[in-house]
Amino acid sequence: MTASAYEAAVLDFRRRKDEHFAAGRGPVDPAAFAGLSYFPPDEAWAFTVLLDPLPQDGGAEWTLETNTGETRTMARVGHVQLPLPDGERTLLVFAPLGEDRPERVFIPFRDATSGDTTYGAGRYLDAPLDRQLGGDGALVRVDFNLAYHPYCAYGDGWTCPLPPRENWLPDAVTAGERLS
Repeated sequence: MTASAYEAAVLDFRRRKDEHFAAGRGPVDPAAFAGLSYFPPDEAWAFTVLLDPLPQDGGAEWTLETNTGETRTMARVGHVQLPLPDGERTLLVFAPLGEDRPERVFIPFRDATSGDTTYGAGRYLDAPLDRQLGGDGALVRVDFNLAYHPYCAYGDGWTCPLPPRENWLPDAVTAGERLS
């Protein structure tokens, strides 16, 4: 995809999300909604990497804390290695319990922008899997330009999983959704 085609696709995704929220199908009052804020699209923050799966007997259940003190149990399906600007980093990758072959995985993370230019508790990525490798191997598209704030960033009344300590990045991820 050319740089301009990539940027157009990211901007279209963001436009559709704003329309979704403006129509009252999100966590904000549509009457007061003026659009979300984002870092400029930058393809350098998009990676297609191998999902390193857990062994079949790896005990994949993982308990995530939430902003309300409750817990959420998810399946830890493996991890990804990302070549970030300040060095290679590892993030744990999750899916809902009971999904043997999910089409998308969930990657909650915090980074050096958390609490400054982005929501303090962290952001989320929903990353599509490409299983063309066969077997348990899969490629995952980790695109930080699509990183978003959890609903609890917009107000009370939402229960949101918090990124595990293993997914706290020392790097500043200057991509995706940001505070206004």
